[in-house]
Amino acid sequence: CIWRFLPLESAIVYKKEKREQRLRASVGPACMSARTAVRTARKRRPGRALPGHLERSFDVAYRKLRELIVHGRLAPGTRVVEADIARRLEISRTPVRSALHRLQQEGYVVAYRSSRQARLAVAPLTKEDSHELYGIIGHIEGLAVRLLAQLDEQARARIAERLSAINAELSRLAGSVQPDPSRIFDLDMGFHQVLVESAAGPRLLAIHSAIKPQTERYWRLYASAIVDQLGESVAEHTSIIESVRRGDPDAAE
Repeated sequence: CIWRFLPLESAIVYKKEKREQRLRASVGPACMSARTAVRTARKRRPGRALPGHLERSFDVAYRKLRELIVHGRLAPGTRVVEADIARRLEISRTPVRSALHRLQQEGYVVAYRSSRQARLAVAPLTKEDSHELYGIIGHIEGLAVRLLAQLDEQARARIAERLSAINAELSRLAGSVQPDPSRIFDLDMGFHQVLVESAAGPRLLAIHSAIKPQTERYWRLYASAIVDQLGESVAEHTSIIESVRRGDPDAAE
């Protein structure tokens, strides 16, 4: 055996490595040392199973956290603790951490420096923030409806019919005694979503999808005022629809 001619320490290492190789070849990780078994099992574990699981958990964590913030169950300024959120959602901390990172990128969560650590909190609602958000959305949707008005006549007519159906329901709610704010919100969001999806390219859609949900917090906060102005919104929608029918990009925008 070669190990007989090696120094004592090298011989011990050599014999240990050969023993582990024989165990792997014969009975697998069950008879190895715990450390070796774990290392070997990790190598044999399917490569895509864990990432897929984490991706599903991330989607759940992101969606639930965003809903808590948008609907006010996590109020503006509330401190967000990763471990607490993980327990609340019954999800491991890794996908929660990823979800919080994405929410921070999208503006739902902000980081505050406290001594040496960064603490996360739900982003506050401010007048400056609302003006910025609605200004961005206005430009994005204006560009989208401009593209929409440049489609061929048949496509414009088809989309105008869809928009008219949504607007007719909004008009009906505007004339009711106690309109449902949630229903109004869904219809209004649907109207603007049709405008954007009907002609916008993938990049414009991606930007719109990232920014538009952030306006929902402000809409829900000022729901009563928006409901009172629903008639004005219906009139503006009607003007947009007619501009699309005529193929007038300037008026539609």
